[in-house]
Amino acid sequence: MAYAITQTCCNDASCVSVCPVNCIHPTPDEPEFGTTDLLYIDPRACIDCGACADACPVDAVFPVDRLRGPDTVFADLNRDWFRDHPNDHAWGAPSFPRSLPGELGVLRVAVVGTGPSAGYTAQELLRCTSAELTMIDRLPVTGGLLRHGVAPDHQSTKRIAESFAGVFHDPRLRMHLNLEVGTDVTHEELAAHHHAVVYAVGAAADRRLGIPGEDLPGSVPATAFVGWYNAEPTVPADTVELSAERVVVVGNGNVAVDIARILLTDPDRLAATDIADHALAALRRSSVREVVLLARRGPEQAAWTAPEFLALRRLPGVEVVVEDHPEVRAAIESAAPNARAALLAGLPLVPHDGGAEPGPGRRIVLRFLSSPVELTSDGRGSGPAGGSRVSGLTVERTTMAADGRVEATGETDTLRAALVVRSIGHRGVPVPGLPVDPRTGAVAHEGGRVVDPATGRPLPGAYVVGWAKRGPSGGIGANRACARETVDALLDDAVARALPAPGAGRREFERLVRRRRPDAVGLRELRAVERAERERGEAQGRPRVKLATVPELLAAGRRR
Repeated sequence: MAYAITQTCCNDASCVSVCPVNCIHPTPDEPEFGTTDLLYIDPRACIDCGACADACPVDAVFPVDRLRGPDTVFADLNRDWFRDHPNDHAWGAPSFPRSLPGELGVLRVAVVGTGPSAGYTAQELLRCTSAELTMIDRLPVTGGLLRHGVAPDHQSTKRIAESFAGVFHDPRLRMHLNLEVGTDVTHEELAAHHHAVVYAVGAAADRRLGIPGEDLPGSVPATAFVGWYNAEPTVPADTVELSAERVVVVGNGNVAVDIARILLTDPDRLAATDIADHALAALRRSSVREVVLLARRGPEQAAWTAPEFLALRRLPGVEVVVEDHPEVRAAIESAAPNARAALLAGLPLVPHDGGAEPGPGRRIVLRFLSSPVELTSDGRGSGPAGGSRVSGLTVERTTMAADGRVEATGETDTLRAALVVRSIGHRGVPVPGLPVDPRTGAVAHEGGRVVDPATGRPLPGAYVVGWAKRGPSGGIGANRACARETVDALLDDAVARALPAPGAGRREFERLVRRRRPDAVGLRELRAVERAERERGEAQGRPRVKLATVPELLAAGRRR
């Protein structure tokens, strides 16, 4: 019986390298790898050895005969992918780990960030060199978006953190947490103590809608909403208020789907996860019964991945409906079997009156061809704009032109909602001392080497990886290949003797950190926080109970 890859696939391709018959595709060398929703196993070629299941860091691989209920659809998805992408499973050229000539000595490399892209970078450097690493994070805990971005009901996805645990405990690695580059130490100071600095700082800002009322209370960026339910220490517990019956989420990518799902999931189910305590309490008191996912384009251009949307369709006690519209109906009826719009087949097409109170029950409304125009206010309460807060969102109908452009129709209406979440993507935050690509907010680079946009010349010893490198695209596993490209560039420069020699060493840098940030913490404090959170979770039957503020995290670390 063949194996199949299911919803929680992180695309890091650990399974590809262990398959003895090369039946898992797309591989990192194939063009579809960067855009596929998940990896797939060819049931005709699979020999049922189970090596892929053992290697998968997120428990996404199962024998087809063990799939149950809604998961049985993944047997068809795996099989059908190979129907549309025939493959003879021929082996590509072998690749071998990099190494450095011994006469180069020991490299000292700083990695700024501790999320997945930083973890894969450190893994690669420790695996193929004798380098000494310094890892830095502005927060007192590690994980980046793995801890503060992955939805709490995706616990299996978070298991990939276990693969990074060995990295953080490697004796060649020193960790400095609660230390911010650009505020506590500069890029120039990092460069003065290391041969190379790799920035894995992600894309922490949100993209703006650019419409009136966007900054009213009750208008929340997705970055803040996700941080709120994941106990991100810089997001206050009162960031989100759930007293209204309708919430509008602008956007329909995976983050928007996560937000809709968390808002309407039974809190008793979430109580078994690592969701923030303050978010769980708010969801238990929540009045939300309807979530509208708003998209300016049609269903064929939906940004969610198929596995995430399929999970949304089977959320217990929640009805998923599509707002009826002639263009939307036509797109669904004419969709090819594996098209985005085909995922909506069988869902109810219903009229939606956003000006009225939601009907009974809990439901998610997929509203396409609607562009946000203005957030309206109720004129009551405290806050900016004369003390008002959000009361609704005015939208304009759009249509898809033959050339794929979105055109406005001039027809408008207003959706009543006291909470609007803006989920139209992330944007990089500039790192002081590094050039920025103004189009994406990412660090300007060529193949991972930081470059001066004006001259195209590399900034010696400076590198970038992850979303800070390629913009906010690709899931957790995409960072593995991204990290390998950046590390290859770094090692090429080392061999070419193009890395500047540091003027000071590891001890001098540690003294600098203690002087600049006396409350910076390291591995011992991180272990203490880990123990404290897991002990709190064990007492409640949960994987962990997160400490939600910087003072709480620092206090737990000191109690080691």
